[in-house]
Amino acid sequence: MNRRRTAKVAEAIRQVVSSAILFELKDPRVKNITVLSVEVSNDLRAAKVYISIMGDDKVEVLSLQGLNAARGWLQSRIADKLDLRLTPILSFIPDYGVKRSAEISRMLRELNPDASGETPVDTSESVDGIEEDDLEESFEEDDFEEEDDAIEDMSHDEEEAG
Repeated sequence: MNRRRTAKVAEAIRQVVSSAILFELKDPRVKNITVLSVEVSNDLRAAKVYISIMGDDKVEVLSLQGLNAARGWLQSRIADKLDLRLTPILSFIPDYGVKRSAEISRMLRELNPDASGETPVDTSESVDGIEEDDLEESFEEDDFEEEDDAIEDMSHDEEEAG
C-alpha cells in the first residue's frame, strides 16, 4: 500500500484514539496520557500507538494496564469512525521523550538557578546600522492612521458597489 494512504490512516487513527481517550474513556487508571503518533503496518492489520504518560512509574503501569484493557473498545471506536476493510490491532508503546526533556530541563534549572530561561536582549545597540531613535521616528502613529483611513475607504467603496 502506498505511503500516503498509510500516513493518512495513521493520522486518522491517532485522532480517533486520542479523542476517545480524552473524552469517552471512563477508566480511572487512564489519565495524563498524550497520544503522540501512530505507525500503521502496510497491510493495515496492526497499529503501534506511541503515548506519553506523565507521572511516576506506578501511574505509568496503571495507565498502560487500563489502555490494554480498553484496547477492544478503542478498536471498535476506530471501526465506527473510519471506513476501513480491516480494523488494526492496537499496541500501546510508551514514548519517554517528553518525560526525558522535562527531566533535563529541571536539571538545567537546578544547575543555573539565576537563568530565567530567556536570553536578555540589549536594545541600546544599533540593529543593521539603524539606531533605536531612528526606528521610533520612522514609525509615527500618523502613518498608521493614514493606512487605516485608506483601508476604510476601500471597504466602504466595495459595500456601495455590492
